[in-house]
Amino acid sequence: MKKIKVFIAVSLDGYIAYPDGGIDWLAGLNAPSLKEFKDKVFYNSIDTILMGHGTYQEITSFDVDWPYKDKTTYVLSRRKNNLPPKANVSYLTENVLEYIRQIKRQDGKDIWLLGGGQTIRLLLNHDLVDELHLCYIPVMFGDGIPLFPSKMKISKWELRGSKTFESGILKVDYVLSA
Repeated sequence: MKKIKVFIAVSLDGYIAYPDGGIDWLAGLNAPSLKEFKDKVFYNSIDTILMGHGTYQEITSFDVDWPYKDKTTYVLSRRKNNLPPKANVSYLTENVLEYIRQIKRQDGKDIWLLGGGQTIRLLLNHDLVDELHLCYIPVMFGDGIPLFPSKMKISKWELRGSKTFESGILKVDYVLSA
């Protein structure tokens, strides 16, 4: 069975994006060893990406080619119309949780839950997330989209490891307790 893994950057004060959804606070982040881990180790451990519609819109707003062409991507969306077609991208608009459970039962590599906060909360609240890989960036911006929005279900996690980087980033790895 595939595992769903959250791998995400978070500010010290718990935000993953500015209030408008912007993530430019991550631009110019000087953390080559973390980037190498994400690009070579983590990225190679997955074959599927899940993300919310807001995260999808933020990524597609950059003037770059779709960065996940080699992965199957599912975008969770409340919208059912006017969703732009893109290679290897499918939209989940109905029976989302059951569809995600089906994806987890498929053979293959694991699943990256890329964001955002509401999507992470939805899957955490339905016991679908198996691992958390949180990269705390040494910055605070006081307001924004929280990693864990309110109304989270109580869950317990076991620390599996942590690593500090010269840039001041702290990566903390947790697995869901049985």
